[in-house]
Order: sequence, then structure tokens, then C-alpha cells
Amino acid sequence: MLQTPSGGAGPGAAAADSGLMSIGAVLNVLRDEFPDITISKIRFLESEGLVDPRRTPAGYRKFSAHDVERLGHVLRMQRDHYLPLKVIREHLDAMERGESVKLPALGRHRDGEAVPETSEPPAAARIGRQELLAAAGIAEPQLDEWESYGLIAPLPDGAYDAEAVTVASLVVELGRFGIEPRHLRVMKAAADREAGLVDQVVAPLRRHRNPQTRAHAEARTKELAGLAVKLHAALVQTALGVRLP
Repeated sequence: MLQTPSGGAGPGAAAADSGLMSIGAVLNVLRDEFPDITISKIRFLESEGLVDPRRTPAGYRKFSAHDVERLGHVLRMQRDHYLPLKVIREHLDAMERGESVKLPALGRHRDGEAVPETSEPPAAARIGRQELLAAAGIAEPQLDEWESYGLIAPLPDGAYDAEAVTVASLVVELGRFGIEPRHLRVMKAAADREAGLVDQVVAPLRRHRNPQTRAHAEARTKELAGLAVKLHAALVQTALGVRLP
């Protein structure tokens, strides 16, 4: 990681700080390539040791260009290679030590060689319960309550989809306006209905025997999900008579 001198807030410190970015500025930079990135996700990646920004005396994060570049690498490897964070961290640390490393091959292995999986997409990134609690800044009872309302659900192995961090962070934000988790059940029900509609469209493709057709189903699912989210947002804005940025 880039090292910066510590000390008082003299001219030298001010010059060093001029090249640093707030977490909000980092968010704006990354959104060009990663539209779904959130401040909560950046904080979570920091908690996992993927990035180590400076802290001001008041506790605010300050990111260097190197930090932003590293975050981009992390998000790219998650998106394009579906690698767990531990593997990504080890890979980036090895690169910074000047070691020549290759990304782990995905899929099954046969006779010591990787065999790409064409019939099923790679598994999405997952996090543990304690990681989710830390990333969202919540306690066990809160998560238990949200699970009882179906807002967040663990996977069969007890882990959570990484998107659970985004859901938890949004529930926290809404709570600051007095909207309680029990009030959000109507949103969860609407989301389930929208997901069911998308699933009806892509289900025949997923059941197809041709691996390429099944892969096309994944792309079609993402496309339809994106359109559904945009329509939902537009309908809410129309109903409220407001326009979101």
C-alpha cells in the first residue's frame, strides 16, 4: 500500500492530503464501471482488508489513487471471475510484492487441468454471518428480526449472498426515517412477484439441454432484472411526483 507520512497539519501534510479522495468521491469514480457499488460495499471491502485508506484525525477515510485502483481490481475480479475475497486479497498482495501470479482457474479439474464449466454459471460471492453484521453495523437481534420478515435469508450452508450487505445497509438507512423492517414486507412481496415474472420468462431457457442456451438464460435474467428495477423506480417516482437524481 502507499505509505504517507504522519504528523501535524503543516504545509507538507496539506500537500499530501490534496491527492486523497473522500469515500463519496471514490464512489463516483467507481460507479462509471460498477453502477451497483455502494458506500457500504466499500466499507465492507475495507473491513476485509482489501483496501487500507488513511484516516483523518476526525476519523474520515481518505483514499489514494492506489486505493481506488486496488478497489477496481477487487470489484473486477468479483464480477468477472467470481473469486472469494480471500483469494482476491492474496492475489493482489502477491502482485504488490512483485510476484508473478495467475488467477485461479474456475470450474472442475481433470488430470490436473482446469475444465471450464459451460453448463452452469460460477457461484456468486458469499459472506459469513459475522461479516454481514460487521458490514451493516447491526447486531444479532436486528438480523434475526429482518430474517423473520424475509428481508434477508441465509443460504442453505448458513452463509449469505454478498448482496445481503446492500439490503441490510438500505434497511438501516430507511430505519433512520422511521420506516421499520416490518413495514418493508410489502416491498419484499413486490420484489418476489417481479422475480417470479422474470423467472417465468427465462425458465424454458434454463431447462434447455444446450449449455449455451442455459448460459443465455443467465444473461437474459440480468437484462430483465435491470429493466424491472428501472420500471419499479419510475413507477415509484411517478406515484410520489418526484424525480430522483
